[in-house]
Amino acid sequence: MPSVLISGASVAGLAAAHWLRRGGCAVTVVERAPAPRPGGQAVDVRGVALDVLERGGQLAGARELRTTMRGMSMLDGTGAEQWRSTEATWSAGRLDGPDIEIFRDDLTELLHRHARNGVDYLFDDSATALEQDADGVRVDFLSGRRRTFDLVVGADGLHSTVRRLAFGPEEAYLRHLGAYLGVFRTGNFLGLEDWQVWLREGDASLCLYPARGNTELRALLGFRSGPLPHDRRDTAAQQALLAEKLGHLGGPVPRLLAAMRQAPDFFFDAMAQIHMDRWSAGRVVLIGDAAHCPSPLSGQGSSLALAGAYVLADEVGRAGGDHRAAFAGYERRMRPFVTLNQALATENMDGPAPEESVAHAKNALRLDG
Repeated sequence: MPSVLISGASVAGLAAAHWLRRGGCAVTVVERAPAPRPGGQAVDVRGVALDVLERGGQLAGARELRTTMRGMSMLDGTGAEQWRSTEATWSAGRLDGPDIEIFRDDLTELLHRHARNGVDYLFDDSATALEQDADGVRVDFLSGRRRTFDLVVGADGLHSTVRRLAFGPEEAYLRHLGAYLGVFRTGNFLGLEDWQVWLREGDASLCLYPARGNTELRALLGFRSGPLPHDRRDTAAQQALLAEKLGHLGGPVPRLLAAMRQAPDFFFDAMAQIHMDRWSAGRVVLIGDAAHCPSPLSGQGSSLALAGAYVLADEVGRAGGDHRAAFAGYERRMRPFVTLNQALATENMDGPAPEESVAHAKNALRLDG
């Protein structure tokens, strides 16, 4: 029974834990946060990723948790409505389609329930060093633990610690897409009822949609910009930057900026992609955003994470203990799929990618190899 350490307890890591455990591996998950992280924006599960959930027995649960948007409005910089749609939203696409829009924390909770039994979780901890030899990977942890695993899976996001330890600094792999985004929760002071609101003016934009039975809002505030020097740990500076870039707007913006400073789960980062020539180094392999982040602009990050976790576990099972063969098979199957889906983020920077491009990209993978 091969032992596997997975770094990261979000979509990619929890999905990998489910499938690798199901394939007979002894799985440990390490996560820097004290529990699966709350909050976050709505994410999409599309195409082949729906098949992954169905095979894992999670699709019915995901459908029960899907958002229930009735449509969207587009506002100008003063807050005046410019147009509305009851057929589609920019975040989810057509409302009558088979794809699922679900809040990130709802999806991770669902995946965690299915990957809880038989998996060892090390919350409030992280890997600090990796040392490989012919027999395994010795991992040092922030807590002082030291353990050896047959394989290490980096599923720890855009700013992956495992990628840095095994492949070097992220600057070699990160491609900035010319925008920044802040995400947080606040009360539904607009009284939105299953309705999404967008505002765009110049380089600034926002998206609002209600959650939790319309009792709260999930807010996404963004602006276009080239790379800016900023400390990813300095929340106050990030919020000040958003206030500077969006402070001239009207409508709901003044109240949102005030609410942002009180938000318990504020998150801010650049819109960026990860491009790598290889996703494995010895016994270490990357999946999800750590390997090939497409950025939220693609709408396909979670679907890539789900599909990649499934394909990796499938190849590990097929390889009969040969990790080199498993990782080569994983990359061979996933790379064309990743390339198409990353292109969705750059094909149309002013709005959602065309429906035909999304339809092609989301289905461009065979789960049975």
